[in-house]
Amino acid sequence: MEGLSADFEGASRPGHFRGVSTIVTILLNTIRPDFAFFGQKDAQQLAIIKRLTLDLGFETEIVTVPTLREDSGLAMSSRNQLLSEGDRPKAAIIIQALREAKTAFKKGERNASDLAQIVSKRVEDEPSARLDYVAIVDRESFRPIEKVGENEALIVTAVFIGNIRLIDNVILNRKQ
Repeated sequence: MEGLSADFEGASRPGHFRGVSTIVTILLNTIRPDFAFFGQKDAQQLAIIKRLTLDLGFETEIVTVPTLREDSGLAMSSRNQLLSEGDRPKAAIIIQALREAKTAFKKGERNASDLAQIVSKRVEDEPSARLDYVAIVDRESFRPIEKVGENEALIVTAVFIGNIRLIDNVILNRKQ
């Protein structure tokens, strides 16, 4: 699990995933549910929880719930409440940037740095936005990749809108 938690959100929030893992382990061990549902928005946390259930032999099936979005496309999050009224519509730049990169992927772009650059440039179009990170990663291992192949990959990003840090992601090569 160490490799999954070191970068991205793990680097920004030291100790966070250790706490999440402890709580989820206690929950799964106590309740022993057949299914547990976790949101795609927190993709790194989801990958860690899936690995945790495999490593510890839990029989619980982890079900991914698609990211719920506001009408603007902004991923729903309790952090959205912290956005000023003026910054809230500006935060839609995050999903716009991700969708632009996903469109380039669908048109044949496979180079991860080029896809990340699309997101970066689009976020820079919004003066209130500041990119924390953008990366193309393997969906399961969360290791950065150089070229998108056959495996499912994610474009993950964290962006400050004003002083509020928001995360989002889109899936590439979604398996059916």
